[in-house]
Amino acid sequence: MKTNTLLLVFVFLLFALQSSSICDAQNIYTNAPSIENPYGIPNQNAPKEILDYADLIGKCNCKSVSRISQTEWADTVAMTWEFKYIMNGMAIQDQTLKADGNHSGSIRQFNSDSSRWYVHYYSSSVAIPAMSVWEGNKNENNDIVLYKNQPSPNGTEGFYKIVFSNISKDGFDWTGAWVNKDESIIYPTWKIFCKKQAQLTEKEIILKNIDTFSKAYIDADFEVIANSYSLDAKIFPNNSDIINGREAIKEKWIIKDGSKILKHKVTPLEIKLLGNYAYDFGYYEGEVESKKGKKSTFKGKYVIIWKKIDEKWEMYLDIWNKL
Repeated sequence: MKTNTLLLVFVFLLFALQSSSICDAQNIYTNAPSIENPYGIPNQNAPKEILDYADLIGKCNCKSVSRISQTEWADTVAMTWEFKYIMNGMAIQDQTLKADGNHSGSIRQFNSDSSRWYVHYYSSSVAIPAMSVWEGNKNENNDIVLYKNQPSPNGTEGFYKIVFSNISKDGFDWTGAWVNKDESIIYPTWKIFCKKQAQLTEKEIILKNIDTFSKAYIDADFEVIANSYSLDAKIFPNNSDIINGREAIKEKWIIKDGSKILKHKVTPLEIKLLGNYAYDFGYYEGEVESKKGKKSTFKGKYVIIWKKIDEKWEMYLDIWNKL
C-alpha cells in the first residue's frame, strides 16, 4: 500500500512536541552532554585549564593492575574509563567500570584563585561521608599530576601521587604511587593503560545500523533483522496490514519462496535527531534471484522512526512503498 501521508504528518508532529521540552533545555545548557555532543563541550567561561583534560574526554578501554605485596602484582582487570564535561561545561566528571565490580568516579574542578585542580573521588566499594580530595596541575611534560596527603604504613609523612601521562587523542597511561615529601622514595601501587574507543556520532550509529540491516537481509540473517526493531515496533509494508512486534516482524521478513537477496542498499536523504527519537527517510534498492534463477531488481522509498533504548538505536516505525 502507499505510504499514508497523514500518518507521517502526525508522527512528525508527535515527535516534534515530545522533543520540544528536551530541545528547549538543551538550548539553555548548550555545553551539557547531548545527542550531538554525548560527552559535552567546554564552557567558554570556564578557566582555560578546562582543556587540560580535552584529550581524555570520551570513553577508553583500559587494563588495570594493582600491587598486592612488595614483590607481587595482582592479575590485570579490564575496565572502561569515561570522561565528560558537566555543569554546562564548567567541570569534568569521570567514572570507571571495572570487571571485578570495583567501580569509581570523581568530580574535577579547577580553582582559578589557587591555580589548582581539585579532584573529589568516590567509589562503589563503600559510601563515605566525605570524599577524598587530590590537588594538582598539568606540568611542562603535559602530564596531569595530583597529590593527596597520605602517610606510609610505617607512619612516614608523604603523599599518594597520581600521574596521567602519555596523553593523546588515542589514550593515556595512569600511575598511582606513594611518595615521601621530597619524592626521593617512589613506591608504585597501581597502573592503568587506556586506549580510546572509536567515537561514533548518533547519526553515524544509525547509518551503521542501516548497513547492518542490509547485510543481514542479503545474508538471510532474520534474527539480526528482527533485533534491529524495538520490541513494540510496527512496520507498514506494501499492500498489507500494520504488523506489530518483533517476532511478527521477523516472520514477515523471512523469505519463504526460496528467493535470495543478491543486493540491498538504503540511501538516507535526511536523518534528524529528536531527543531519544530520530527519523530518517530516503530510498532503497536491491536485486533478488528467484528459486528458478531469474534475477530482478526492486526499489522504493521509506520513512523510519528510530527509538533509543538503553543506548541502542532501534527501529520503532518502518514505513515503505515500492516505486
